Amino acid sequence: MQIHYGLEKQITIKNPVITTGSFDGVHVGHKVILNRLRRLAKEIHGESVLITFHPHPRKVLYPETAGKDLLLINSQSEKIELLRNTRLDHLIIVNFTLEFSQITSVDFIRKILVGKLNASRVIVGFNHHFGHNREGDYEYLYELGKYYNFEVEEIPEQDIDNETVSSTKIRKALLDGNIQRANAYLDHHYIIAGLLRKESGFAPHENTYLLGIEEECKLIPPDGVYAIHLISGNHYFKGMALILRPEGFTHDSTRIQVQVFLLENTVELNEKNGNVYFHKQIRNGSVFKNHRLQTSEFRDSIEEIEELIY
Repeated sequence: MQIHYGLEKQITIKNPVITTGSFDGVHVGHKVILNRLRRLAKEIHGESVLITFHPHPRKVLYPETAGKDLLLINSQSEKIELLRNTRLDHLIIVNFTLEFSQITSVDFIRKILVGKLNASRVIVGFNHHFGHNREGDYEYLYELGKYYNFEVEEIPEQDIDNETVSSTKIRKALLDGNIQRANAYLDHHYIIAGLLRKESGFAPHENTYLLGIEEECKLIPPDGVYAIHLISGNHYFKGMALILRPEGFTHDSTRIQVQVFLLENTVELNEKNGNVYFHKQIRNGSVFKNHRLQTSEFRDSIEEIEELIY
């Protein structure tokens, strides 16, 4: 996957099949769109392209209202890695600013999709809107596609167990500690990526690391104990994560403690990057006393994790 930051430089792409959106979570609905993108690109001997935005548009457009406390399922590095796994050909990350938000839907099509990228086909999700004040929609895109000579396709909304999938529902499931529901929506394990630092002051075991949170608006599940696995480089470990918010916590997710205990570890991971994949909450925050997990609870949690994680 080639990553392009911004649209200022000329990008040469063969018969581009394009979609656009925030794609927070890279969930099952997003994957349907990306799979269709790849199939169509292969049919016309072209390349698949996603135009996405950073920071999230709501953070820029509504900094004191809808965007103020918006927590994101993925940090930028997590989203890039998840998109890389979809075998997307090109990822274009646009710096979303107030100035960019003023681009009209017709100019977005004329200047970007056609002028800069020469789109062959454009794929959009159900009820997709774009351009200034979200004025553009599928019908508008379809009509302009006929004028500018590109095809347009809309992907129906996706559901699991007759329930529509959305990033909003995934965020709610995660904030409720319902990791398994969130994972079903995502079609992969919820991930927290960060820098691992050896934690020597954690009494029950020595294979414990503190995970550094990358972005302050990263969504972190509630305080509690979680069954996880960790991947760092080519190494895979089963383990558990303890999440604990400091006294008086308000918003900044980088202040949340995420302690990761590995059941077995013969590899030194201090100052290494790691991806923590969440399977299930096995204890809620009530098990903490004086901001510590009691030894008996720790031992019981390990036994559950050994049975749960394959």
